[in-house]
Amino acid sequence: MSRSFDIQAAGAALWFLPVQTRVPLKFGPETLTSVTCARVRLTVRDGEGRQAEGWGETPLSVQWVWPSPQSYEARHEVLKAFCVRVARAWASFGGRGHPLEVGHDFLEQVLPALWRQARSEAGPDAEALPWLAALVCASAFDLALHDAYGRLRGLPVFETYGPEHMNRDLAAYLAPAAGASADFRGRYPRDYLQQPAPRLRAWHLVGGLDPLDPTELKGNEPQDSHPVLLADWIQRDGLKCLKVKLRGNQFEWDYRRLVQVGAIGLALGVEWLSADFNCTVTDPEYVNRMLDRLRDEWPRLYGMILYVEQPFPYDLETHRIDVHGVSARKPLFLDESAHDWKLVRLGRELGWTGVALKTCKTQTGAILSACWAAAHGMTLMVQDLTNPMLAQIPHVLLAAHAGTIMGIETNSMQFYPDASLPEAEVHPGLYRRRGGVVDLSSLLGRPGFGYRLEEIRRELPAPAFEQGESTAKRSR
Repeated sequence: MSRSFDIQAAGAALWFLPVQTRVPLKFGPETLTSVTCARVRLTVRDGEGRQAEGWGETPLSVQWVWPSPQSYEARHEVLKAFCVRVARAWASFGGRGHPLEVGHDFLEQVLPALWRQARSEAGPDAEALPWLAALVCASAFDLALHDAYGRLRGLPVFETYGPEHMNRDLAAYLAPAAGASADFRGRYPRDYLQQPAPRLRAWHLVGGLDPLDPTELKGNEPQDSHPVLLADWIQRDGLKCLKVKLRGNQFEWDYRRLVQVGAIGLALGVEWLSADFNCTVTDPEYVNRMLDRLRDEWPRLYGMILYVEQPFPYDLETHRIDVHGVSARKPLFLDESAHDWKLVRLGRELGWTGVALKTCKTQTGAILSACWAAAHGMTLMVQDLTNPMLAQIPHVLLAAHAGTIMGIETNSMQFYPDASLPEAEVHPGLYRRRGGVVDLSSLLGRPGFGYRLEEIRRELPAPAFEQGESTAKRSR
């Protein structure tokens, strides 16, 4: 059954916005010093000819989506070219329905073919584009689709996830785990979502290169109004939650880092820690030994660890590691591995207990994974891809509606705070953490994702791609 307000894409445009980091961010074996954000405008039309534009944005975080010894620039150019390929496909995509339905159809029917084609054209000697990278490139378009529908209907995005707007229930997408009592028939995403709170507890990222002590300062740190040392960040922003980046292949360094960060936080009123190994661990015993040593030597710090994030290689199907030993000690969250609900199901079988959602893997995929996980008793987090500018907005809204284990990770204000100055004028609570929280009150209740683009003074460069209709052009 179709409805008059079902939507179909009528045009797409793509911009690339370069961002330079204030301080470097270490990702496993690599270091991020700049990033390109893909910003998308998608025009949609409903069955009665009404049109609206939606917007989406995501950082093309090369080091995270495509860890490789290959040069950064080579990978970066492949990602940008793939974004253009996705833009061209969306401009001519004929799918029609609710954005979750249209987005799912694109992810299932179109994106895999685009991905295989790109890999094939790269040649036998080129390193293959990972599926995670393809998802990230597609995510800005998917976000724009959901935003456009909300704007067309005059509703916040998360208020459109019920039967009065959708043609298919969750059983059309999801299947329960073997032996589970979950039943998705007659169920919709809003059955697994919650009413958003206006404020979320903020997690601060302690990167592997972040100085912890004044003796570590080199004299070339930025001279601006933002902190450099961890203690100063905690005191200025009132932080209560610290996520610690670890190396995963240098046990003593990782252990000392966890203890040092924990001790600083404990002295300043921090309540929670998490440990992120970024897929570099190959043996669960590495994590078990670290947790057990922390329990025995620093029991207070051990108690502060709320969860452990993605220690093991993200390709779950290739690396089917039994992780029940780790999750028996602390909640264990899938991050890079959680491409979709099917991989979440596999992770649950292997012993993972939670899912770290990210809007950069598409809003559609995040909603479906959240529903599957919640129906099977798994806990949720929403993790950052260091989201600046517009990318921050769907990110915080997902956390507010999904019901996380504790707030949200948000760190763009650490690594490129000035990138979001135009957006911060309109949404000041989103781009500066105060009292340990971010404030969403400037967004809630507004159509789409509540960007308020007409109030944001940002000049865009020439588009990298533009095709089809634009309501903005017609209004001029």
